[in-house]
Amino acid sequence: MAVNTAPRSTTWTFVDGEWLEGNPKLIGPTSHAMWLGTTVFDGARWFDGISPDLDLHCQRVNRSATNMGMQPVMKAEEIEALAMEGVKKFDGKTAIYIKPMYWAEHGMPYSVVAADPESTRFALCMFEAPMHTAQPSSLTVSPYRRPNPEVAMTGAKTGSLYPNSGRMIIEARNRGFDNALARDMNGNVAETASSNIFMVKDGVVMTPIANGTFLAGITRARVLGLLRKGGFDVREVTLTVEDFANADEIFTSGNYSKIVPVTKFEERSLQEGPVARKALELYMDWARSTKGDDV
Repeated sequence: MAVNTAPRSTTWTFVDGEWLEGNPKLIGPTSHAMWLGTTVFDGARWFDGISPDLDLHCQRVNRSATNMGMQPVMKAEEIEALAMEGVKKFDGKTAIYIKPMYWAEHGMPYSVVAADPESTRFALCMFEAPMHTAQPSSLTVSPYRRPNPEVAMTGAKTGSLYPNSGRMIIEARNRGFDNALARDMNGNVAETASSNIFMVKDGVVMTPIANGTFLAGITRARVLGLLRKGGFDVREVTLTVEDFANADEIFTSGNYSKIVPVTKFEERSLQEGPVARKALELYMDWARSTKGDDV
């Protein structure tokens, strides 16, 4: 039976020295990545002529590859330059998702389960993806948990972690919510199924402290710095579901949609709060600044 592998939007992928349009077939049934899940990726954005923190995303994908036992074959600066080259292949109007990727082709001779770092391959995939910034969302507590570093490769942005996120979202959607609040194995809040999470109580902005069970994102760090510079009391602390149930305001941060206000948590309605609006304003002001100086 024929399978339609055409991408849903304009897509270009750089691999093996050339740009290919559409969805090139790169991984076969004997590839280690397909068989045993050794893939890592990162995601940056290009919109309105800017690509905030692209350098940091390119650096992180190389760290992810190393943490997964692979050997990065591209320098971060080379990936960044390729991304800017790729941007020119698009219409310059629609936002783009920039996705550098590594995967292993083979396992080690002594144990096929372990990836052979010498077989590491690289691709840079870019596709049109409109921004969904500041579109309100609803949130419910997931029955599923984020794994500890002892039981999963939480030190890498690896595709193997995302089926767990996917089932969180499916379960939440089946109950009428947009996204799910994920806890760690100790029962404390980690993040959502697809983004980092913030809450505000009595004027204090709080986000779960990084403990190795979730990806403490680049956009999260940027928002933390910008809010602090903007005069807010911002704290990284251990937070419970009860803390979020009693919050004055909840919002999420992530590269894909930047800042998203949460207007419903379980059965409680919330207003789109002033801190989320300010966080987005500060982020966009920084992103559009002449040099995007670090915070």
